[in-house]
Amino acid sequence: MCGAELQSLPEGVQRVARALQDAGHPHAPVMLDDAARTAQQAADALGIHVGQIAKSIIFRRKADDVAVLVIASGDRRVDEKKVDAIVGKTGRADAEFVKAKTGFSIGGVAPIAHVQPPVTLIDRELFRFEEIWAAAGHPHGVFKLRPHDLERLTGAPVADVAQAPAG
Repeated sequence: MCGAELQSLPEGVQRVARALQDAGHPHAPVMLDDAARTAQQAADALGIHVGQIAKSIIFRRKADDVAVLVIASGDRRVDEKKVDAIVGKTGRADAEFVKAKTGFSIGGVAPIAHVQPPVTLIDRELFRFEEIWAAAGHPHGVFKLRPHDLERLTGAPVADVAQAPAG
């Protein structure tokens, strides 16, 4: 992406695009016609399995008020007890906390380019897929990557943080 293309994007998407470009990532953010605030909406818009959506869930660590980012497969629920066992006791993060700590609004939280670096965990369930998509800093913005790219881009460990699937 050149500078002119970047300037036409929302600020959060610009931050993500720059981070991807700086990391040498081959895929720039794309803007969808419709909002993709949920994993299902994003999967529908992209024509992919909901599990291929790398959703960014933010928790608030109680001990120090740090943001904890869990990047989870869209078809799995995060098991908060598993997260707490790894990073310490967490609680829910409201929209104001998410925006202050990440620079993104709920529904568009990217796994990278946060205004304050979060403690990050990557759900191992994402590795079931060759290709995944993540939010790019805006409810209409997404970018393509592979699960291993998430490790490289975030430096985060892969962990078992998902609830077992029902059935």
